[in-house]
Amino acid sequence: MTDAGSSQRPRFTTVLVSTFTTVFLAELGDKTQLATLLLSAESGQPWLVFGGAALALICSSLVGVLVGRWLSSVLQPERLEQMAGLLMVGLGLWLGSQALRSVLGSHPL
Repeated sequence: MTDAGSSQRPRFTTVLVSTFTTVFLAELGDKTQLATLLLSAESGQPWLVFGGAALALICSSLVGVLVGRWLSSVLQPERLEQMAGLLMVGLGLWLGSQALRSVLGSHPL
């Protein structure tokens, strides 16, 4: 990582390792992994499922990279971080409310 006052970019390995770790941990146990598990079991062709899933992740990651690059050219980094944080909090609240509705809807108090 770079110092707060430094304008140097982070090293190649730092960016690569932090990106891999973040995406790998975020994807563990999510809907995509469960879907590929089921598709592999149903199709009996795990390598084709792996190839399709890998290509899909590459394409969706490309969209994220391109949108992120564009946003970084029109917004200050601090503003972008604030917006990302608000988006994550908003998504968490929305998912929490959906879960609460599901629980309360099936088990009236």
